Amino acid sequence: MKRNHENSQDVFANAKKVIPGGVNSPVRAFKSVGINPIVIESGKGSIIKDIDGNEYVDFVSSWGPLILGHANNAILEAIQETAQKGTSFGAPTILETKMAELIVEMVPSIEKVRMVNSGTEATMSALRLARGYTKRECIVKFKGNYHGHADSFLIKAGSGAITLGLPDSPGVTSATAQDTLVADYNNLQSVERLFKEHGSQIAAIIVEPVAANMGVVPPQKGFLEGLRKLADGYGSLLIFDEVITGFRLAKGGAQEYFGVIPDLTTLGKIIGGGLPVGAYGGKREIMDMLAPDGPVYQAGTLSGNPLAMAAGLAMLKILNETPYFYEELESNAARLETGLRANLDKTGIKGIVNRVGSLLTLFFTKKTQVTSFDEAMESDIEQYAHYFRESLDNGIYLAPSQFEAMFISNAHSYEDIDTCIEVSLAAMKTMLR
Repeated sequence: MKRNHENSQDVFANAKKVIPGGVNSPVRAFKSVGINPIVIESGKGSIIKDIDGNEYVDFVSSWGPLILGHANNAILEAIQETAQKGTSFGAPTILETKMAELIVEMVPSIEKVRMVNSGTEATMSALRLARGYTKRECIVKFKGNYHGHADSFLIKAGSGAITLGLPDSPGVTSATAQDTLVADYNNLQSVERLFKEHGSQIAAIIVEPVAANMGVVPPQKGFLEGLRKLADGYGSLLIFDEVITGFRLAKGGAQEYFGVIPDLTTLGKIIGGGLPVGAYGGKREIMDMLAPDGPVYQAGTLSGNPLAMAAGLAMLKILNETPYFYEELESNAARLETGLRANLDKTGIKGIVNRVGSLLTLFFTKKTQVTSFDEAMESDIEQYAHYFRESLDNGIYLAPSQFEAMFISNAHSYEDIDTCIEVSLAAMKTMLR
């Protein structure tokens, strides 16, 4: 059923006159799926509505933060109550301390935490801290892992960079590139080779414990444990970028889920309850290197903003106090995975479903597995684009890129999941024509 998007088309055309590409984050432009974007008007629970009045079951969830769905009442109440008292002070508030206390309680590796304004700011600051602490300059990152848009990370990056075919960005200096050593995700030997050659210069390894920006790619057995051992052996730090996995896979994130404890952890998305926020934290002795206690400088006028702290605190309290929250989320996500796998079997279309907890990607690929960046890159992006368009026309809103995740929230009902499976099957059948 073809939907009318006339108003969205008009708004996007106007946006392109005053905003680069018409969007404030590249993947939103829908370039890789061959259509113009829809413009969202509102959302509640699992449903979003565009400005043409079309409704969709949303599996993007604002790219992960909305684990409770859109416009959760408890979060809205916290924001409204706080806003009445003022929106920003550039000074300490009690909300910052309460938020920090709860993060320290929930995340195994974090003894102290610093609030910032985005995931990019969190990862950028964590790297500076790691370099300051170790007095070394090089970092190890992984092909297809995305850690935000700071210069050090835009080398063989995932997310929108690969969606648009831009794995490296102009504007990143050669010196920065030389300090960034790139290994293959899930290939411990590639990391070992870098350490044998540059070990005394490597400040840190930074990794998505579950890769979720080249599509969802779980860590293979022993990979995270091997990174921990290498970092310890060479006196480097291990940084988990849990901007996506933090509070999504478990109360304590991927480090609790897999039982591997990093030195530093970066957070974002869920801890803002839908508002812009980031954080990084870790061992006390490392965090105490930050100004004003130590020599590593980092600051931000809106860091610890009361509205973001109120929303995030309300979110984390619900996750921390709701019995069986993650078990129910797992059940919903497993139901979707099973349905999508069955659809592939019914239609004979070649594909792989990768899932960890409430993160899921359907890869259209002839490969028998997707465990690495190179394997993910062999996916058929034209097939995905067709599948996306058919799903959108039938009321299912997916990520406009093969190389992103589906995010399941506790607002998704079994009916939502079953609708997605039914629409998925119909979309696959059109791919056979």
